[in-house]
Amino acid sequence: MATEAGIDSPVLTKPRKVVRTLLSKEQPEGDGATVRRSIGRPEMKQLDPFLLLDHFSVSPPAGFPDHPHRGFETVTYMLEGVSTHQDFAGHKGIIGPGDLQWMTAGRGIVHCEMPGGKTPSVGLQLWVNLAAKDKMVDPKYQELVDKDVPKVEKDGIKVSVIAGESFGVKSPVYTRTPTMYLDFTMQPGTVLHQAVPEGWNAFIYILQGKLIIGSEDASPVDSFHTVQLGPGDGLNVWNRADTVARFVLIGGQPLNEPVVQHGPFVMNTKEEIMQTIRDYQFGRNGFERARGWQSDAVQV
Repeated sequence: MATEAGIDSPVLTKPRKVVRTLLSKEQPEGDGATVRRSIGRPEMKQLDPFLLLDHFSVSPPAGFPDHPHRGFETVTYMLEGVSTHQDFAGHKGIIGPGDLQWMTAGRGIVHCEMPGGKTPSVGLQLWVNLAAKDKMVDPKYQELVDKDVPKVEKDGIKVSVIAGESFGVKSPVYTRTPTMYLDFTMQPGTVLHQAVPEGWNAFIYILQGKLIIGSEDASPVDSFHTVQLGPGDGLNVWNRADTVARFVLIGGQPLNEPVVQHGPFVMNTKEEIMQTIRDYQFGRNGFERARGWQSDAVQV
């Protein structure tokens, strides 16, 4: 018999259904790294406000060496191993399993992300678009180590609340673009009911196991699939398999603005992209410290 989670579960009047399912296949990225790309593939180019979700696995000496960003946020959530980070403003850091780095690139940043130690660095990186009014804000970091990420465990379901709220527990992370990001682990035979704000776009990425999503008669969806959800006020998920399942549920308020992307630059018009390229090339308007900067090894 399925276990309902739990006394704090929301009552959903318009549960979301699955509108599209996509297998995230491995592909090369960066310098010798491998990713399973979810959002950001040709079949699912964007899901406003999300631009990309990569499930990465990187072993030394591969990685993501010095590169720029402008106009959005990168959210790195570690699953296994250690990742090092360094930027042109002198910020250095190391994040391990369960740790979170929410980086607002804003008007411009140049940084590197490389694996630390001898074991593979495995995690998720989400790109969240910024509204036109926020694209040129100063860069900012929000970092939480695993012990400071709010967690709830109830009726066979565990959730890490990276952003947003679940089971009455809220994340301290501030999201300029309103976002929810929840990491669920479901034991066999459990059922989840999770509220998602109406009007938001939302999707699931399955890390482990097999899930029934949206309705009880739906076909099970396996690991490494991205599941786009339709409109509604929340989501029902069943784990009817005999193994543990783990997935992330990500949702956000759409910006409903034009998106023009050129690699790591995301703006609203082609003219703004051309200006960004010139700014980066000539080291101005946020990229002043980029000229001549080169990262060095971060000690783990």
